[in-house]
Amino acid sequence: MSAAQVVREFFEKVRSGKELEAVHGVMAECVLAHQVQSEKEVTVERSPADYAAHVREMMQIYGEFTLTVEQFLVQDDQVYVRWKQVGNHLGEIDGVVPTGKPIVEIASAVYRVEAGKIVEYWIQIDREGIRAQLEQNAKL
Repeated sequence: MSAAQVVREFFEKVRSGKELEAVHGVMAECVLAHQVQSEKEVTVERSPADYAAHVREMMQIYGEFTLTVEQFLVQDDQVYVRWKQVGNHLGEIDGVVPTGKPIVEIASAVYRVEAGKIVEYWIQIDREGIRAQLEQNAKL
């Protein structure tokens, strides 16, 4: 499978929450996840099971969410994806109690694929945008 096919399957089945068991077919046993948290770069190791648990947690927080890939670019073994996730605030986020109101997450990542599996990714999420939505929803 090409890098594009692996990442497309990852989004369609795993990241969307539709077929979490497919995670083992698209992610290596140890994936380096480079993240930006409070303007600090952090790298964590994720296993397929960890990632599936992460998506389950998102489903508890956002409920049934839609995931729309807005940009998909491929260069050799790397795939850039920008997406929009829309759900409802059903679980606690950063200490903010659920409001049930719509919430949108905009994010992007570059995935590196090796031997047909994701082995590394660099992700950025508009956390400030989420915070502003939570603040606005709490006022309504």
